[in-house]
Amino acid sequence: MTCASCANRIERKLNKLDGVAATVNYATEKATLTVPAGYDPQLLVAEVERTGYTAALPTPPAVEGHGAQPADAAEDPELTALRQRLTGAVVLSVPVIAMSMIPALQFTYWQWLSLTLAAPVIIWGAWPFHRAAWTSLRNGAATMDTLISLGTSASLLWSLYALFLGTAGTPGMSHPFELTIAPSDGASSIYLEVGAGVTMFLLAGRYVEKRAKRRAGAALRALLELGAKEVSVLRGGAEVKISTSELAVNDEFVVRPGEKIATDGTVVAGTSAVDASMLTGESVPVETGVGDDVTGATVNDGGRLVVRATRVGADTQLARMAKLVEEAQAGKAQVQRLADRISAVFVPIVLVIAVVTLGAWFVAGFPATAGFSAAVAVLVIACPCALGLATPTALLVGSGRGAQLGILLKGPEVLESTRRIDTVVLDKTGTVTSGRMTLVDVVTEPGTDRGELLRRAGALENASEHPLGRAIAAGAAEELGTLPDPEQFGTLEGRGVRGVVDGSEVVVGRASLLAERGAALSPQTAAARAAAEADGRTAVVIGWDGRARGLLMVADTVRPTSALAVAELKQLGLTPVLLTGDHEGVARQVATEVGIDEVLAEVLPRDKVDVIARLQAEGRIVAMIGDGVNDAPALAHADLGLAMGTGTDVAIEAGDITLVRGDLRDAVDAIRLSRRTLRTIKTNLFWAFGYNVAAIPIAALGMLNPMLAGAAMALSSVFVVSNSLRLRKFRSVTASARVSRRPAPPTPAGH
Repeated sequence: MTCASCANRIERKLNKLDGVAATVNYATEKATLTVPAGYDPQLLVAEVERTGYTAALPTPPAVEGHGAQPADAAEDPELTALRQRLTGAVVLSVPVIAMSMIPALQFTYWQWLSLTLAAPVIIWGAWPFHRAAWTSLRNGAATMDTLISLGTSASLLWSLYALFLGTAGTPGMSHPFELTIAPSDGASSIYLEVGAGVTMFLLAGRYVEKRAKRRAGAALRALLELGAKEVSVLRGGAEVKISTSELAVNDEFVVRPGEKIATDGTVVAGTSAVDASMLTGESVPVETGVGDDVTGATVNDGGRLVVRATRVGADTQLARMAKLVEEAQAGKAQVQRLADRISAVFVPIVLVIAVVTLGAWFVAGFPATAGFSAAVAVLVIACPCALGLATPTALLVGSGRGAQLGILLKGPEVLESTRRIDTVVLDKTGTVTSGRMTLVDVVTEPGTDRGELLRRAGALENASEHPLGRAIAAGAAEELGTLPDPEQFGTLEGRGVRGVVDGSEVVVGRASLLAERGAALSPQTAAARAAAEADGRTAVVIGWDGRARGLLMVADTVRPTSALAVAELKQLGLTPVLLTGDHEGVARQVATEVGIDEVLAEVLPRDKVDVIARLQAEGRIVAMIGDGVNDAPALAHADLGLAMGTGTDVAIEAGDITLVRGDLRDAVDAIRLSRRTLRTIKTNLFWAFGYNVAAIPIAALGMLNPMLAGAAMALSSVFVVSNSLRLRKFRSVTASARVSRRPAPPTPAGH
């Protein structure tokens, strides 16, 4: 494909096939199709070839295979051929343009040297335009290449007529270069500089455009190339080196310090710090141990790990990220569909305008050369390449930059949603809070040592699998280090645990459990327990040797970045709403801590969709941020769903945007990036539409030299692509202020 008209034409042809729905993207040079089950894809390839183009089926969706794509622009044969044509055009065209513009250089037979130099440029240099125009003509269509081919060919043919049949070939002929068209004898003027100059500028524009398109897709290529290529698998107790493509689920493999983790899995042996920055952008390595989940393409910074593979190939997080990015880049935003409809009828309209321009100049009594120049200028200046590039290049760069920041857009339609939303509903657990129980406070009875209390409670709970017990054990281990093993251990169903630590019988659980054993809390400690429970914390009582010894406060803590994220959402003009199934008091406590005024508490999971619907009925445009299975219906029902990447697969599938890091502040960046991408698209379209609307009448009135028209047309495409590439410089406003979180201790659920 050489222009947006080509893409539109292929798309229309494919959509005429029974049961086929196709979208063709000019920037990515890909067609995305929905076809009936069992449909032979070769029929699609054949249809594209009948339209006058070529097509190939994509390679199997393996991450490793993507790395074979040329990483260097110089390795692209199409780009190399384009550069060779451009180099030849520049060498041959510059002398022609110089002689035509500077009368002092117009020696006796300068016009014949101009023909010698310009003819190869207009025939060989512009051959891609002529070939594409001929292909379109054979299929009964007209594209932007038709305009270019007609314009450059007409300048050569007119010049041949003037040189051989007119007076332009006379020795000593000269004519000054003028920006405007003045009446003259048509048979005495040549337009070789127009054909050569237009070809040179258009080739330059195509070359810059092609390079820019490759740069625009660099983020996705870099993402696809992150994965490890080889892995050491444990087979019969020995390590065997194999390709990562040969890994299977449940294979156990070794990851040494400095190596990439080959695929998603669970640590079964060893501890280490894992650097996930290349995948998520998070700069702080995460402490990882047995039972923790790890992600492929992250780097082992510390000790030796043995990992059991849980996902391989296209199911890994890296492959799913790449798939989401590709799908987003292949789609079309609403504004692009408008541009497609306009460009589909644009070329025929321009041809009509060029013919009318030529006839009007003749009817007005001006020489043929004046009408010809004006008509050629119309053909060249109208070429709406910028129109076809306006949306896809911005989407390509914006979604690629988002992937680098851990923000995945599901499709271009998301951009429109981010512009319109005015309310953000935040699920509390796992979104505003960490979703993981943590030991937050210890209250001791008089005469009890805090360290001794933590030691005994931690030792006993370390043998428990209950989330509260794991939180207590992790908190105790973080403060004290190594914990002793209990000499005896037993679970008291739904009430607590008991065991023997350091020769004493220890009981940890509900207050009623200790009260039954005659170990009541003192009034001061009982008051502390009541206050903690009023704040939404869970108070666990511990006692030994027949006496209550103190309280352990466990709570789902607010994420360190949540308050900052809420403040930044407000700065974007959005109203945050906290949604939770917890009691009103707990919800208000969290809302006050993070700065949210509107709270919807005690909402059952099945009622979350009704809450979203009620807000929408009030006239609000609602975004929902969540992470759990119970959030999935609400995420799908909201006008914009943002799923935390640390949440469940169901929630991620239901969301429109996935936040890989699981940091609420990334929601702010996601909305900012989406809005900026949409703004870039609209700027591009305004430039492309405005440029053509303003330039065509100027060219038709004879006020624009065709050569300058070609340069301006090429520059318009370069402007659009360059404007889109500015999105690569998008910076997260939260990056410098991102709070460094202390890595959480290992938990069975993973980090």
